[in-house]
Amino acid sequence: INECIIGDPSTAKSQFLKWVANNVPRGIYTSGKASTARGLTATVTRDEDTGERTIEAGALMLADHGVCCIDEFDKMDIKDRVAIHEAMEQQTISIAKAGIKATLNARTSMLAALNPIGG
Repeated sequence: INECIIGDPSTAKSQFLKWVANNVPRGIYTSGKASTARGLTATVTRDEDTGERTIEAGALMLADHGVCCIDEFDKMDIKDRVAIHEAMEQQTISIAKAGIKATLNARTSMLAALNPIGG
């Protein structure tokens, strides 16, 4: 289940999201203003010691079987919003980068909060 809360500024949307993230098992809170597609989904990194490439989980993968709370969703870049569509629809994240091809579970509910246009 994915939910979107729309309300005027200073109506405690952020506090509600933080409360949910703190009181739900596997709850993750992130701000849309500071989030990127990689931070929400997953990224491929190279281990400095071994040189091997690994997948680092983003907020949606960390919240698997939990809730990912995204504050200030209206301030996210459109590219970053598009990146979470697969997770919302299919409950998976597909990675095909740097020779790594994987489909990872992101069975999470999303709770997003945003201000109305002009609000």
